[in-house]
Amino acid sequence: MNLSRARVFCLVTLLAAVAAGAGAGARAADDPPPAAAMPAEPAAVVTPVAEPGAPPVPTAAPASPAERNLDERIQDVKGDVIQLNRDLLVLEEELLFPASTQVAVFVSVDVGKLFDLDSVQVKLDDKEVANYLYTPAEIVALHRGGVQRIYLGNLRAGPHELVAFFTGKGPHDRDYRRGTTLKFDKTTDPKYIELQIKDSTGALQPEFAVKVWQ
Repeated sequence: MNLSRARVFCLVTLLAAVAAGAGAGARAADDPPPAAAMPAEPAAVVTPVAEPGAPPVPTAAPASPAERNLDERIQDVKGDVIQLNRDLLVLEEELLFPASTQVAVFVSVDVGKLFDLDSVQVKLDDKEVANYLYTPAEIVALHRGGVQRIYLGNLRAGPHELVAFFTGKGPHDRDYRRGTTLKFDKTTDPKYIELQIKDSTGALQPEFAVKVWQ
């Protein structure tokens, strides 16, 4: 009897377990499967498009007459300042270097194919007053007809001596150092002296001359 009851209990337990498993399987079959994760799409770039009939984008308003007048006045003032600066420089030279004692020395190049200028040294009455080393841009300017004022100073009236030395490269790329001398009398008028570098086509040598402007 006890054995029969045990068998019945085991059978009931087994049936209950089978029923529970069948119910869980039915519920699992009824539930929809989980959706697979979809890759995220890149965000679309939205470009604003003007709608038909939309008002145009506002542009900068043209300058008013008052603004144009102000700009013209500013330009006029700049021109006046530049002219005033030039007048002040002229006045300063007249005060520092009056005509009665003024002497100016200039350098010029005529052709200059036989001599490549490097530097110029100027002495007045055995005293060095200028020693100038030229840049390539300044050499080009001299070859194009430019004239450089290398010295401006004062001398008392009477006899004086100017000596100039030119250093550079001559024909066949040889080092050149040549000098030229000028004796002159300083009067109460300003004295302007030009140091000229020329080519002697006959001798195929550079020439160095001094010219006094009258």
